[in-house]
Amino acid sequence: MGGRLSRQSSLEDEPEDSMDMGPLRGETTAGSRTDFALTSLILNSERILRRNKPAPYVRRAAWIRDIQALLRDHKQERALHILRVLRKDLGLEGTFLNDILYRHVTFLNLVDPISHELLLSLARELQCPRKEQDQMKSTDRICRQLLYHLTPHSKWHRHSLPRRKSMACLKNSLQQKANTESLDLSGISLTPRDVQRVILYLQSHGDNLTSIDLSFTDLTDSTLSLILPALAVLPNITHLALNGNRLTCSTLKELSEAMKDSANFPSLAWIDLGNNVDICSMPQPLLLGLRRRLCQQNLLPTIPEAQDSDLSEGGIPMSFPLPWNR
Repeated sequence: MGGRLSRQSSLEDEPEDSMDMGPLRGETTAGSRTDFALTSLILNSERILRRNKPAPYVRRAAWIRDIQALLRDHKQERALHILRVLRKDLGLEGTFLNDILYRHVTFLNLVDPISHELLLSLARELQCPRKEQDQMKSTDRICRQLLYHLTPHSKWHRHSLPRRKSMACLKNSLQQKANTESLDLSGISLTPRDVQRVILYLQSHGDNLTSIDLSFTDLTDSTLSLILPALAVLPNITHLALNGNRLTCSTLKELSEAMKDSANFPSLAWIDLGNNVDICSMPQPLLLGLRRRLCQQNLLPTIPEAQDSDLSEGGIPMSFPLPWNR
């Protein structure tokens, strides 16, 4: 209709049946076909990525289980080799504490000090063995703590819910009371369409939120860039968990740029970016942005670890201070 009005003067002398009446039912314009094809391409590429390439935490958990099995079979050298591979994959290649503290300066900016502390403890147990029985108990306990920290343990993920029930879990989470202070979507695999639902929820009920957990939700750089503007304007959010996803260093650049504007994330104290693809250290602009938002506080908070009843076998989750708190 708008096209007809803008061209009315040039079409006054044309026959009425020759006027452009727009696409008939069942027909599509070239622009709409292009938009639909682009949307389908994005969605299909996301599906292919999820199906063909598991998230990084999957292979890391498999390595930890391999270490447990090798230690039970008394194959310590092989277990040490896999431990080195695991530490390299997480961005910590040194073996000894001195190597990390004095030779690798990025240790001060680590995104996941909990995993690195546990890996250091495991390396000490393997390189400075005690009695065989004591060593087996301690190494198995550390491995279980690592598995707890590096894998999802939410109520949604524990039962390996199919997609239809996963959508129901997302719907239930987004129908909670408007005055709640936290949003926990950990373990629910979010598609681009799901992310749009989350954005609508944040725009309607996000003002009261202080903590948002998007860990182990299969977020990629592209899906996070969709939700980032809605997260940045939340006035009271202090903790944002993005660990266990498919994020890369390009996300760090986007976050650092967002933190340069004091209007974005005005109350944010910490972002958990551990256990992603290749995010091993926090860039200085991002750290400085967090420090500025802490006002008069001198210390960044510790990364919280919730107690979980599944660890009744002795693997107790721990809360480590961040490196610059020591």
